Amino acid sequence: MRTWTDALRFAFQPVVNLTTGGIAALEILARPETGDILAEARRNPELDGRLAVLALRAAARKETLLPLHINVFAATLADLGGIGPLPEAIREAGRMPWEVTLDIVPPYTHVPQRALLEAVAALRGQGFRICADGIGDGDVPLRLLTDLSPDLVKLDASLLARPAAVRAMRTLCEELGALVAVEGVETELQYSAALSAGAQLAQGELFAPPARIPVAEVYVPPPAPAAVPTPRSGPSVREFVRPAALLPVTASALQVRTLLTGSPDVSGVLLVDQTGAPVRSVHRSRFLLSMSGRYGHALYADRPAFKLGDAPRTVGVDATAWEVLDVVAVGGPDRTSDDVAVVDRFGRCVGVVRLADLVRALAETRVEEAAALNPLTRLPGSDAITGEVDRWLADGRVFALSWLDIDHFKQVNDGAGFAAGDELIRSVGRALQEAAVGHARVGHIGGDDFLVLADETGLDAVATLLDAPWSAGGRPVTLSLATVVCGPGGVADHRQAAACLAPLKKAAKALHGASWVLGRAGLPGYEIRRGSGAYPAQAGYAAVEP
Repeated sequence: MRTWTDALRFAFQPVVNLTTGGIAALEILARPETGDILAEARRNPELDGRLAVLALRAAARKETLLPLHINVFAATLADLGGIGPLPEAIREAGRMPWEVTLDIVPPYTHVPQRALLEAVAALRGQGFRICADGIGDGDVPLRLLTDLSPDLVKLDASLLARPAAVRAMRTLCEELGALVAVEGVETELQYSAALSAGAQLAQGELFAPPARIPVAEVYVPPPAPAAVPTPRSGPSVREFVRPAALLPVTASALQVRTLLTGSPDVSGVLLVDQTGAPVRSVHRSRFLLSMSGRYGHALYADRPAFKLGDAPRTVGVDATAWEVLDVVAVGGPDRTSDDVAVVDRFGRCVGVVRLADLVRALAETRVEEAAALNPLTRLPGSDAITGEVDRWLADGRVFALSWLDIDHFKQVNDGAGFAAGDELIRSVGRALQEAAVGHARVGHIGGDDFLVLADETGLDAVATLLDAPWSAGGRPVTLSLATVVCGPGGVADHRQAAACLAPLKKAAKALHGASWVLGRAGLPGYEIRRGSGAYPAQAGYAAVEP
């Protein structure tokens, strides 16, 4: 007698890492041949839980080593307090809970939020990763999304037509420690939009359609350099994470050999303890060389693979690519090709990063940065500083944005010549950079104008330049400095900060000699710290013209 499971098939669709172009995971999709089992599962939590188990077993039959995404309705988790027999099915399949991401799908309306959050907390405690699915096309409340604190947020591709919304979600995800994925990507235009908006993962027909057999390769268009979002302080390690080949620390050398010979793309195996923390790292080439030597198989096959591994190199999920290179640099040269394990805040392995991916991305970053440097001072341009302003705003930091320039610079050029003027600009740039080390970020926005981004406590170091004796062609020269201090809610972005700074610069230029004017975003007036009208004990105030 045929049952509903006889008419049920599963398809696999890859989740693509937009930085490496590799497959980060596989989403398992139910494909019933008859009836609408998914609609019934939406109403029947027990059935939905059973579908999750069947999806896991379908993946196990395909012997895929990739991390898995399994869909489950939000109401199912709230009703069952979990997903019933799925943890046991995972153990039977020889997988680990942290290799499985639960995609929590809408609807959320009428779902008891407290019960849902308690279920998610319990699942996260077991090691499962959590994804909020259908964002932008579903009904998840924003407050609930932040309370869920997912590891991944999947956005509907329709949001790509509203890039500001995607960028805002990327900012929120950075605060939550989550990655951003876009699903339903069908065109190269959508792919470029996803990159520009800061998404790290994507899936859709463009890369590979759902298929009964998991694909080994996907199509990824070559990205335009300008489409890659500006990194914070070097690219985040999250952008380079590849799936890790994991085995329990008790695995034998024969088990590791079987995995490696059956998976030529796997560069190494991590042996993990019961919590998922890396204990040993087995490098492919060194391991197979030991096994293939004379008597190697007889000596090692039944012995613990632990004895043929090395201490793992690990970094946290919040590390930057530069920090990974620091880890790689420690130790002997024979380990430079080892994968670096990426661990979450619980010490569990969430993937690995490869040195080649990091070096390629950092080289591209350096080329882009070099192209943006001012040829006269070799300082970054305004884009680098304004981008940093927006990131500081997103982080809720209080900062001071300053505009420094040379007074009457046209007269300097006319009187002393352009060569003397260029040398003066270079000298000011060098002095500004030296004064700002450890205190501020300096940019040269053209001509004799410089931008400085700093904490308010770092302003005095920059202001020392005003007291230095400057000259060009024997002519004395003074500098003007205008500063706007921006706190949370004071300005929305770098454009508003620049608009607040413009009248302060005008006020500073109107003062006699070296001058410094400081104002605060959202407040009237400004403080004169240098120049005519300033007093050592108490600075004067004046109204800022709108």
